[in-house]
Amino acid sequence: MKITPGSKAVVLASGGIDSSTVLALVRGQGFVIHALTFDYGQRHRCELAAARRVVSSIGAKEHVLARIDLRVFGGSALTADLEVPKGRSLERGASSIPVTYVPARNTIFLSYALGWCEVLGAQDIFIGANAVDYSGYPDCRPAFLDQFQRLAQVATKAGVEGSARYRIHAPLLRMTKAEIIRTGHDAGVDFSLTHSCYDPSPEGLACGACDSCMLRRRGFQEAGLPDPTRYQDPAHQAAAHGPAADA
Repeated sequence: MKITPGSKAVVLASGGIDSSTVLALVRGQGFVIHALTFDYGQRHRCELAAARRVVSSIGAKEHVLARIDLRVFGGSALTADLEVPKGRSLERGASSIPVTYVPARNTIFLSYALGWCEVLGAQDIFIGANAVDYSGYPDCRPAFLDQFQRLAQVATKAGVEGSARYRIHAPLLRMTKAEIIRTGHDAGVDFSLTHSCYDPSPEGLACGACDSCMLRRRGFQEAGLPDPTRYQDPAHQAAAHGPAADA
C-alpha cells in the first residue's frame, strides 16, 4: 500500500495480541496513528490498562477511550452475568459461536471508528480481526469486513460526496495466532504489556482455560517464543515457561 506521509489512520486498540500487532504494523507503514479503545462494560476491564500501555509503547498521535455500555443489552458472558466457557475445544471454534460473542460488537466499534475518520479526514481503519485462530465470531470474518467497507461509502457525508474512499484493513485476517505473534515480535511488540484473558482474577492474572487464554498459550508455543502471561494456575505458568517457550 502506498502511503502519503502524514496520512491518518484510526486503529482499534483492545490491548490484546492482535490489535497490538496491528498497531506496530501501522506504525511501520508510516501512518499517523489515532488509537481507539472501548470501555463497553466488559468483565475483563484490565484490558483497558493494557491498551493504554501498548499504545504508549508504540506511539500514537492520539488515544481515545470511548465509553459505551453494552451491559444494558447483555447477551454475552463478557457483558452479562454468564459463565465464561472454560476448556472448550479450540477445533470447534470456527463452527460454533460461544457465549463470549458480544452481539454486533465489531459493527458498533467500526461505526465509531468510521465516525472518527470522517471528523479527522482519515480514510483508513485498521482492526485486528482474524478468521483462522479465533473463537468463531461472525464479525471477524472477511464477508463482514467487506460489507462494512461498502456500507462506509454510502453511510457518510464524505463517502457520498466522493471526498473519501474508506478502507477497512485487517492485516492479520488469514494468519494463525503463531504467525501473528511472530509478526508482532518482529515488529517490536512487547507482549508482556498485553492482555487476552476473558475471565481474569481481580489482580489481572489470566485464567488459562478460556478460549482466549488457550489460543494465546498455543500461539506462543507454536511460535517458539516465551509466553509472558501471568497465570492464576501454577501449572499454566510452568507450561508457559516450558521447553516449547524456550525454543
